[in-house]
Amino acid sequence: MQDDDAFVYDEASGEWISAADAAALAPSDSAVQVRDAVGNVLSDGDQVTLIRDLTVKGAGQTLKRGTLIRSIRLTGDAQEIDCKFDGIKGLVLRAEFVRKR
Repeated sequence: MQDDDAFVYDEASGEWISAADAAALAPSDSAVQVRDAVGNVLSDGDQVTLIRDLTVKGAGQTLKRGTLIRSIRLTGDAQEIDCKFDGIKGLVLRAEFVRKR
């Protein structure tokens, strides 16, 4: 809920603007497009394949090239995707290492 008298500092312009104007200028989460290694746009629920061997820090495992990762989730970051994989909890991969299936 925005207050009509609220103002926020816009670092881009260096001016104080109303909160309603700042909300209109803010980029929406849907504006971020996550692309895989070959340029395909990824979305929630997609299946991806690893394009190279990746050593998973803290898990003591190496995910091999060609491993299928099902049901990814986008994190809002332009290059990170959240994944589920057997035996690895909280796996986050960079989109540059996967290809959409």
